[in-house]
Amino acid sequence: MTEVRAIADPQPERRYATGRQYELIREDAVATVTELAAGLRSFSRGGVLLTETYAPDQIAPGAAGITLAPWANRIEDGSWTLNGTTQQLDITEPSRHNASHGLLRNTGYALVDEDEFSVTLEATVFPQHGYPFLVRHRVRYEITSALGLAVTQTLVNDSGNAAPFVLGAHPYLRLGDVPLEDMILTVSATTRLVADQRLIPRSSEPVGPEADLRSGRIVGDLDVDMALTDLLFDDGVARHTLEAPDGRSVSLWQDQSCRYVHVFVSTEFPGRSRVVALEPMTGPANAFNSGDGLRWLQPGAAFSMNWGIDAAL
Repeated sequence: MTEVRAIADPQPERRYATGRQYELIREDAVATVTELAAGLRSFSRGGVLLTETYAPDQIAPGAAGITLAPWANRIEDGSWTLNGTTQQLDITEPSRHNASHGLLRNTGYALVDEDEFSVTLEATVFPQHGYPFLVRHRVRYEITSALGLAVTQTLVNDSGNAAPFVLGAHPYLRLGDVPLEDMILTVSATTRLVADQRLIPRSSEPVGPEADLRSGRIVGDLDVDMALTDLLFDDGVARHTLEAPDGRSVSLWQDQSCRYVHVFVSTEFPGRSRVVALEPMTGPANAFNSGDGLRWLQPGAAFSMNWGIDAAL
């Protein structure tokens, strides 16, 4: 019998809790993408952080920067119906008894392609209880010639049947050390989804005084965790912006494949007094039950959503 021995790598690559770190650099723009959840761990321009960040050995606090598939946000009780049969997903948000943030949050993504300014990662969702489909989620990050960050998330259906899905992402924006309490948040949306205490939408209504962010609101005055839709697209893009008192700004944009945005202002992010998540989504929470924004991907087909981050510094 031939003896097989493991040969130690004389210079082993360090392994982090978030897996391999992919660093993209273009002029003064730098992005770090993680193997775990194909997450955006940081994006900066000229040394100015444009997203909240965390250490590579730390699991993303508040789901910062992770990508979400085959659903974004929540499914009530983790339960939905497929062809008359109840499907039961694991409850991953016990406090609200929901299945939250898809099936790939704790999955490492494999490298598909990389070049000087971009990286593409992919992970597979295998058929399982609650989601009996075989799909692949591919995520491409690119620092563009304008020094913004462009992200394309693609779902491919390798199943023999149509598969339901909602795609999303969970970035938090910032502008260096400018206190978020002093910044103005503008969101281009005209309709609010009215949710219950478990953050499950029950109805919708035109944005009222507390939810209307079209003209800008000071972040320090906001306490929101809400989904918005009927976005205002300009040349195919809806843009949401955080502006500092000195006029500098950072924006999240999303294309028309992605018609929902979740706005979350939190005071519970480690080391930060306040943070703002702007989450592009193709559908809202509980879409598997409500049908709102839910898409069905035919066998062999693919669907892509596009979003990104840019800044005026």
